[in-house]
Amino acid sequence: MVLEGKTGISYGSLSDTHPSSSVSGGLLEAVQSVFAPRSGEGAEEGPNQSSSSQMTQDVYQRQPLLSKGEGGWETDDPYSSEPPIFYDAKSVNGVHRNGSVTINVNGKNGGQEGLNGVHQNEMIRIDLSAGALRNQKKYPSEYLKTLFAFLFVLASWFLTTISLALVHERVPDRNVYGPLPDVFLDNVPAADWALDVSEILIIISTASILVLVFFHRYRSIVMRRLFFLLGLLYLMRSITMYVTVLPVASTTYYCSPKTNNTDAGVIIVRALRILLGMGLSINGQHVYCGDYIYSGHTVILTVFSLVVQEYTPRKWYPLHVLSWVVTLIGVIFVMVAHGHYTIDVLIAYYITTRLWWIYHTLASNSILKQKGPANFLSRVWWYRIFTYFECNVDGVLPRRYQWPLPWPRQLVAKYPERDC
Repeated sequence: MVLEGKTGISYGSLSDTHPSSSVSGGLLEAVQSVFAPRSGEGAEEGPNQSSSSQMTQDVYQRQPLLSKGEGGWETDDPYSSEPPIFYDAKSVNGVHRNGSVTINVNGKNGGQEGLNGVHQNEMIRIDLSAGALRNQKKYPSEYLKTLFAFLFVLASWFLTTISLALVHERVPDRNVYGPLPDVFLDNVPAADWALDVSEILIIISTASILVLVFFHRYRSIVMRRLFFLLGLLYLMRSITMYVTVLPVASTTYYCSPKTNNTDAGVIIVRALRILLGMGLSINGQHVYCGDYIYSGHTVILTVFSLVVQEYTPRKWYPLHVLSWVVTLIGVIFVMVAHGHYTIDVLIAYYITTRLWWIYHTLASNSILKQKGPANFLSRVWWYRIFTYFECNVDGVLPRRYQWPLPWPRQLVAKYPERDC
C-alpha cells in the first residue's frame, strides 16, 4: 500500500524522507500492518484496502506537517524549533479501545538508543484518542481553606449573637411603642405555634443540606462555599440589625426583661445562651428581641433551596420544586407568627439570592477571577477572600455524588457525572 506524497512535504514523525534507509520503514509500516487486511482475509486489492488506506491517512493527519528546507526542518507549529523524531518500530502490538497504539521501539537508525531514553525493545504507547487531548479540569479539596471558611462563619455567627445581646437593651418599650404598620401583619392575626412550625422546617432543611454535602463528590468545595456565604450573610446581618432597631413586631412573643446593663460579662452570657439554642426559639433559649433587619429564618430557608438547585442534577426537578415550597411555607409561617416584618423577609431574600448568584458567577468563570477594569464584580469588598478560596477551582462544579466512606465496598462506586 503506497501513499501519494506531496511536493516537499511529509507528514510528521511518520515521514519516510529521512536520509537513513533504516528509518524509512519506521512507524509507517508498523501502523500499516495494523490497519491492512491479513493474508487470507481479503488481502487483495478492493474496498477493504481502500478503507485501510483511509484509516492510515487519518493517522497522518493527526501529526504536524514537516518539511525539509535549507535551514533544517520546518514545521507548521510556530512554537516548536525541535527537529522531528523518527520511530523505528518493528511491530505494532495492538490498537486499544481508547484509541492508543502500542509499539515496540528498536532504536534509532539501527542503533541501541531509543526515543528520548527509551531503550531497545521497550514498549511505548501513542495515545490517539480525543480524550487524551482534552483539558481535564481540577477540583482540589483544600481542606485547610474549608477550615478557614468554617472559622469565619463561626466568628460571624458569634458576632451576630453579640449584636443581638446589645440590641435587646435598645428595643423600644412595647408598652409605649406598638408594632410598625405592616401590610401583612395588620391583616393576619398572630399565631405563636406558626413560629415552631417554621423552625421545624429549618431543622429539616439544615439536615437535608448536611446529607447532600456528605454525599457530594466535591464536598470540601461545597462546604467551603456554604460556610463563606453564610458567614458573609450573618456578618452583614449583625450590622443591619444593630444600626436600626425596630419595635417588637409581636404583642405575644416573650421578651426577657432588660437589665440596663451592657457589661462584657452580661453580653457574653447572653450570646452563649443564644448559641447553645442554635438561634431558635423552639428550645426556649431565644428570649431576646430586636433581631429584625434582616430575617435569619429566611436566610437559612433560602440557602437550603439554592443549595438543592445548584448542586443536584437537573433531572431532580421535583426536589427543586419541593425545596422552594418548603422555603415559601417556612417564610409565611414566620410572618404568621409575627416573628418578622415583611420588609425583613424581602431584604433577606434579596441579599441572600444576589450574594449567592454573584459568588457562583465569579466561581464558574475563570476570566472573572482576574481583577481588571472591565470586571466590575471584582469591586466587591470580599473579592480577595473569594480569589483565595476559588483560585484552584476550574469552572462549574460537576453534580457528582459518591459514597464517602471506604466501606462497605459495594457502595463505593460513583454515580456518573451530571450535566451542569
